[in-house]
Amino acid sequence: METDGITTPFGRRAMTLGMLASQAIAKTVSPEASVDKWKLYRWLCEARPKLGISDRSLSVLNALMSFYPKTDLVGSEGLVVFPSNAQLSLRTHGMAETTLRRHLAALVEAGLLTRRDSPNGKRYVRRDQQGTIGEAFGFSLAPLLARAGEIETLAAEVSAERILLQRLRERVTLVRRDIVKLVETALEDGLAGDWLGFEAEYRRLAQSLPRVATPEILSPILTALETLRADILKCLDQQIILKNTDGNAGQTERHKQNSKPDSTSDFEPCFEKKPGGDGETPPRPAAGWGTSPVPEGEPLKTGARMQAVRRNHGHLSAGADPHKPYPLPLVLQACPEIVPFGPGGRISSWRDFMTAAVVVRSMLAVSPSAYEEACAALGPENAATVIACILERAGHINSAGGYLRDLTRRAERGEFSLGPMLMALARANGAPAKRAG
Repeated sequence: METDGITTPFGRRAMTLGMLASQAIAKTVSPEASVDKWKLYRWLCEARPKLGISDRSLSVLNALMSFYPKTDLVGSEGLVVFPSNAQLSLRTHGMAETTLRRHLAALVEAGLLTRRDSPNGKRYVRRDQQGTIGEAFGFSLAPLLARAGEIETLAAEVSAERILLQRLRERVTLVRRDIVKLVETALEDGLAGDWLGFEAEYRRLAQSLPRVATPEILSPILTALETLRADILKCLDQQIILKNTDGNAGQTERHKQNSKPDSTSDFEPCFEKKPGGDGETPPRPAAGWGTSPVPEGEPLKTGARMQAVRRNHGHLSAGADPHKPYPLPLVLQACPEIVPFGPGGRISSWRDFMTAAVVVRSMLAVSPSAYEEACAALGPENAATVIACILERAGHINSAGGYLRDLTRRAERGEFSLGPMLMALARANGAPAKRAG
């Protein structure tokens, strides 16, 4: 049986209050107490983060427990194991002796083992004539049995935190997927709304997600993402309701009339009046900036005018998609000023480009409604390209918002093509420009 007194470590190892407390706890084990040692080991593996021990230390503890002959640790029996370092190294798959000593010291420091050192520091056992163990010197597993309830509680807490973290990660993944899909759908269908602003907010929240997350970190981020998703759904619901209430072929639409058809939005600065003019006249694009040569004489009808524009510029063939964007490398060559406004100061995709365009739009005092109208008329990518072109010529344009509205109206009438604007800027920047396919 084990000695009842407190034992001190052999050699230069100093006695600590932690060792003294572990031995005192071990003496409080009830003789009727018992626990399955392998079930206890699984609890230890689960509670390892809260116990402050490494996985290598648990491997050494597993080897020590394997030297105890019975499956259950019982308080009425001797719980001292006494393997040599050579035997212990074999059961830890060849762990070096110095490493063994370090992990054994860590287990003692953590209060999971106590030392029962002999007078010469060796580990051995004394038996009587019947072979019964009288006194053993080695490592006592009694602290494990004494702390079995505490270890089980810690394991349950760690397991609950892991499940909570897993569920939070799943919810974050689902909400992120919902946001991306909804914004992509809205942009592809050309619905009105600050979709690029929503995307920029989503990017900001996504970048705040750490690699090693905890429930305390994930919970507020998840709340913000769910709020953003709710805002996006609300905007989409409004668009769907508006489309459903727009009427069908059997309904009569209400007449809409604008009493000031030439007025610009209150959000943009007004155009300056020129001497001798009758009123406010928006600036006309310079040559090579999207103007379409139309033969002099009688004004062409809308359909004929659009065909003339396509024929003169040669960029839109019959049946071509007018919303098809130009290649992004060409746009960046013609409009390099927008690159620093992209996420992280660079632009590698159309999504980055449109995010930067939202920032530039706000900087140029272009109203959201003007930008939404441009997206509807030109397509999201081409509208963002026009914003980049306006940024390149910002010093020559009095009102960026009014200029964008004028270009939008021209595009709706088929009088504006983005190609000449890009080509002019590309030539001005000294880069040869060709539109791909």
